[in-house]
Amino acid sequence: MQGGLSGWTSVDLFDNPVSRVLMARSLWVGAALRCLRVTPGGALRKAGKRLWHAAKRAFVGGLFVAAITVVCHRLNANFAVASLLYLLVVVAQSLAGDFLPALCVSLGAVGCLDYFFTDPLYTFTVARAVDVVSLFSFAATAMVITELVLRARAEAQSARRDRERWERLYQLSQGLLPMKPQALRQMKFLDLFLGVFGSTAICLFDADTAEVHTVGTPRGALQERTRDAYVSGRDADDPESAVSVRRLQVAGRARGAIGFESLEDPKLTSGPLAILAAALIERTRALRDASEAAAAAQAEVYRSAILDALAHEFKTPLATILAAAGGLPEAGSLNAEQLEMAEIVEAEASRLGNLTSRLLRMARLDREDVRPRLEAFDLTAILAQLVEQQARRSTDHRLHFVRGPIPLEVRADPELLRLAISQLLENACKYSQPGSTVNILTEEGAGGVAIRVSNNGSSIALADQQRIFERFYRGVDAGRVAPGSGLGLFVARKIAAAHGGTLELEGQEQGDNPVTFRFTIPVRKVEGECVATTSTKTNSATN
Repeated sequence: MQGGLSGWTSVDLFDNPVSRVLMARSLWVGAALRCLRVTPGGALRKAGKRLWHAAKRAFVGGLFVAAITVVCHRLNANFAVASLLYLLVVVAQSLAGDFLPALCVSLGAVGCLDYFFTDPLYTFTVARAVDVVSLFSFAATAMVITELVLRARAEAQSARRDRERWERLYQLSQGLLPMKPQALRQMKFLDLFLGVFGSTAICLFDADTAEVHTVGTPRGALQERTRDAYVSGRDADDPESAVSVRRLQVAGRARGAIGFESLEDPKLTSGPLAILAAALIERTRALRDASEAAAAAQAEVYRSAILDALAHEFKTPLATILAAAGGLPEAGSLNAEQLEMAEIVEAEASRLGNLTSRLLRMARLDREDVRPRLEAFDLTAILAQLVEQQARRSTDHRLHFVRGPIPLEVRADPELLRLAISQLLENACKYSQPGSTVNILTEEGAGGVAIRVSNNGSSIALADQQRIFERFYRGVDAGRVAPGSGLGLFVARKIAAAHGGTLELEGQEQGDNPVTFRFTIPVRKVEGECVATTSTKTNSATN
């Protein structure tokens, strides 16, 4: 080159040799980085293959540059036409996304443009700075277009991977939907998770049952890590052991955790898989609850049918026994001892009849809505009668009834009220120590009448105090103390609520004595009576 770049007298920037060296070095460093980018990993075979493909692309691009040079030179094309055609070749070459052949083609185009179309012709001397800018724009164009093409390809590959990922998730969900409830309860759906996104082993920890289910053959402590993730409340990713663990959350509540081994791109794939597993866990729990509810409803139908049948079957022989026992004294020729035995038979048969009627009534109240039939009566008289009856049955307890100075006139259903108070008195005697005292107290206030039934010598555990009014619930110690069905307090509270009142447990903050139940009835100023929906009312339950 004659004069080289020293002939650039019109631009001071390029007069500095250091600037020219730095610009050349930056250009070749960029080319080297492009070469390294297209040869990830530095594998010799791959690098050789890529260089071979780059050489072929550069050769084809060089042919186009040579063809444009010959045609434009013969047609006496000017600098602008030739540079535009060369630029089109560089752009086309750069669209392949390989910077090295694009750089080679751009350098060839710059050389041809400088030699054949830039004054002075047939030399590599550049007289104007604008020509320098145009010459270097070829390399810059190749670099920018290659970078954009590589980014577009990377985004396209990422979009394709995302699409494939969602397709696999969709196929997995399609395989999970038709699974039968029995297979879901046995966690068979984990078999479908195995192999998805390259997973070699899967472990699921169910928090409801505290069970660990594993499929595949884990190489490390997958089960321990899955359980620890649930206990600690944190997800975990361990690239060294290729283990990824995610918590299973439904409506903000942790239901367990699931761990994967050798999962592809765990940060993107483990989350959707965990969501699917959480949905299946929730579906399994819903199916289990529905199955238990259906079984309980069926059992309740059978239980009610059996209770009704037993109650009616008991009444017929009991009526016969009562009639026979009542007729024995009239037969005559009975001594005092025989008369006493006949009275005992009649009394116990009458008691058994009352229990049968009460059992039948409670079974019906359990199934139906309670609608009391209001009547005006003296509450004190009914309480005294109930206390006396319970005292005869519970001879090992002392029942102390504190009467008020004046009669308590209330409007309520006397039969339902008898049933509720009898249940409270029976529980107080049943669950207290023999020889203890049961206190019954009435209070009248502005809001109504309160009946307190207290017993000493027993207590209710703190864990049971909030549940003793639930249907069929019995405390941990209740089953060892006395038999029962768990319906008494449930029905008693149901009767209180039907009257607009309450049944609550007083005291017992620390589980200490005494145990006091407070049954309240509001004061009602109602003219007329409310008709009950239940047509059957047994007189024997009020005796």
